[in-house]
Amino acid sequence: MKNPFRYFNSSPAVIRLTVMMYVRYPLSLRQVEDLLFERGINVSYETVRFWWNRFGPLFAKQIRRKRRRHPVSHSNWRWHLDEVFVKIGGEMRYLWRAVDQEGEVLDAVVTKKRDRKAALRLLKGLMKKYGRPVSLVTDRLRSYRAALDDLQSSVHHQTGRWMNNRAENSHLVFRRRERAMGRFRSVASLQKFVSIQGQIQNHFNAERHLIDRSTYRNLRSAALVEWQSLAA
Repeated sequence: MKNPFRYFNSSPAVIRLTVMMYVRYPLSLRQVEDLLFERGINVSYETVRFWWNRFGPLFAKQIRRKRRRHPVSHSNWRWHLDEVFVKIGGEMRYLWRAVDQEGEVLDAVVTKKRDRKAALRLLKGLMKKYGRPVSLVTDRLRSYRAALDDLQSSVHHQTGRWMNNRAENSHLVFRRRERAMGRFRSVASLQKFVSIQGQIQNHFNAERHLIDRSTYRNLRSAALVEWQSLAA
C-alpha cells in the first residue's frame, strides 16, 4: 500500500493523534486545535477538519479489516437494536444502531423513515456481514417484528423494559458528539461520521467494568500501540 502521509509535512503520529481526539472524544474542531497547541502542535481547526475527513475512513477501514481476521471480535449470541431521532436541516432522520452483548458496535444506518423497510435494510446488512444471531433484543417498535417476518427468520425476538440498555447506552457517545459538533449538516456527513466512530469505539473498547485495573492498563496500552501502527 502506498504511504498515505507522503504529501503531508506533519508527522503521521500527529495526524493519528488529531483524528483520535476528534472522533473518540466529544470535542469541537477548535477545542482539538487548542489541545494540540498546548502540546506544541500548531495547526488550525480547518486542518483538523481536513485530517479527520481524509484519514478517518482509512483508519476505520483498517480497524474493520483487522477485526474481521479474529473470529472472537464479535458474537452472534445476542444483538441489541435501537433507533434515535436526529434532526438535519430542520428535517427528522433516524439513526439505527446495532451492538452485540458486549457493547461492540456492529453497524449504524441513517434512514428517512422508521418503518418496516428501514428495519429490513438494517437486518439484511447485519446478517450479510455477521450471519444470524441467536437472540435479538429491540424496543417495542413494530417495524422490527415485521422485518423479521419478511425474512422468515427464526431468531428469538425479545422486547422489554431495560433489556435494550446496551444499544441505548451506545447512543450516549453519539449524543455527546452531536452536541459538540453543533449537529450535522447532511445525511452523508452523519453516515460517514457514525461509521468511523463505531470502528474507533470498538478499537478502544476494553470492557473496563469486567476486568481489573492491571488488565485494563495492558489492553489500553495494546490498543494505543495498534492505533499508532495504522497506515504505517
